[in-house]
Amino acid sequence: MRIGRIGYINCAPVYGAIDRGVVALPQGAALITGTPAELNDLLVAGELDVSVISAIEYARHAKELLLLPELAISCDGPVRSVALFSRRPVTDLGNHTVLLSAASRTSVALLELLCRDVWKIKPKFAEARAEAQDLDALAALPHEAVLVIGDAALSLAARRTYAHRYDLGEEWKRWTGLPFVFAVWAARRVASPAAVRRGHQTLLASRAWGLAHLDDLAADASRATGVAVAACREYLGGLDYALTYKHLAGLTDFFRRLAAHGIVPDGSLQFLQVA
Repeated sequence: MRIGRIGYINCAPVYGAIDRGVVALPQGAALITGTPAELNDLLVAGELDVSVISAIEYARHAKELLLLPELAISCDGPVRSVALFSRRPVTDLGNHTVLLSAASRTSVALLELLCRDVWKIKPKFAEARAEAQDLDALAALPHEAVLVIGDAALSLAARRTYAHRYDLGEEWKRWTGLPFVFAVWAARRVASPAAVRRGHQTLLASRAWGLAHLDDLAADASRATGVAVAACREYLGGLDYALTYKHLAGLTDFFRRLAAHGIVPDGSLQFLQVA
């Protein structure tokens, strides 16, 4: 059983207990760490059996994947780690270069929806050729705005080098009134159902420990990122790792809007049977 996990601190509440040996992986299971985009590709290619993946990639590959119940990375308002940093107001970005991180496809799709349907602008999108976590390299590229995700977004916000910052979770909430689901956990349909259920239960048990120990995780996150402990604690505490009907309403609405633009196929959400 190969289980994927993102190396960003936003996954610490789900994997922290496993890392500490508080919750054991199922026998024979192993964790594989990567960026969201890397894990998306590995799961679709069959190199992983279970993984956290970008929500949009589940929609694109729903015929090969099943959602794991009760588990996601979402926000109901500001997310803090997915933001557009801009040198000018967002409504003035038409025809100006906006750099996009290749690390998160869901965030890119959300930004494109906001530009098209909310801000009514047509920027010149360009993929950042620099490593998304290398803020100095990103700053050297020609651009008026840049989409930054994960730990780097927290660090860049602390630097205050851009005049404007737009939190994409907050912008979605203002637009729709719904939570936004950035990532889900999914399994390949061809994987052993029994093994997947064991992996799912392990992740849920680890999440329960993590949510009860956010102070410890925030201290570790601060050491890993250089971001203040209080900011890390506020960030982790502001994320939601559940997948309730409220979250599913937001996820379905996002998929509906993407399907209307032909970005993902129409389809229903299908879950692993846990009983």
